[in-house]
Amino acid sequence: MRDLSAAGLNVSRETLEKLEGYCVLLTKWNAKINLVAPSTIPDLWPRHIVDSAQIFRYAPKSARLWVDLGSGGGLPAIVCAILAQEALPECRFTLVESDKRKAAFLLSAARELQLSLTVVSDRAETLAPQQADIVSARALAPLPQLLAWVARHLAENGVALLPKGKNYATELAAARAEWQFEDTVFESQTDPLARLLILKGISRG
Repeated sequence: MRDLSAAGLNVSRETLEKLEGYCVLLTKWNAKINLVAPSTIPDLWPRHIVDSAQIFRYAPKSARLWVDLGSGGGLPAIVCAILAQEALPECRFTLVESDKRKAAFLLSAARELQLSLTVVSDRAETLAPQQADIVSARALAPLPQLLAWVARHLAENGVALLPKGKNYATELAAARAEWQFEDTVFESQTDPLARLLILKGISRG
């Protein structure tokens, strides 16, 4: 069976089986809806599952509400919700996805995988503020634009977990022209050019 050691996580067999089940669902639905790039399906585990799972390492243990923006095919939200069943059982997840077909997939996946989560088919910029302990978003928008949505839904003492690609430094510099925040940057375990940004205290600069 595959594992999550590359993401720095040691989880139960039941959690791994549920992640495997999610892979099956994602592959099945991807033939009809473009949830992930078809070219990445053969490398689904390292490219998407492990990449999403590594975000979970930085989730505060006190978190009670995790909001994921632009959830798409459920990366990282479904992966993190599966991990949370074992490690953060009191944390609720809200997945925000404006595309109705993708939202339908997320609901179906939640049912089949027995995940207790909420799917909201709305846009991040119009949804009522959520006051989340954690806000995540993967491949949604450049950081200066993304922070407006993140700040809208993040509680005062909340944390944003934002994976970014090779242009992360440029995006950080551009964001600092408009925003104030504390940032910690971690190297990605799946892509040497990518980084995970952990942001706190986000406010308009």
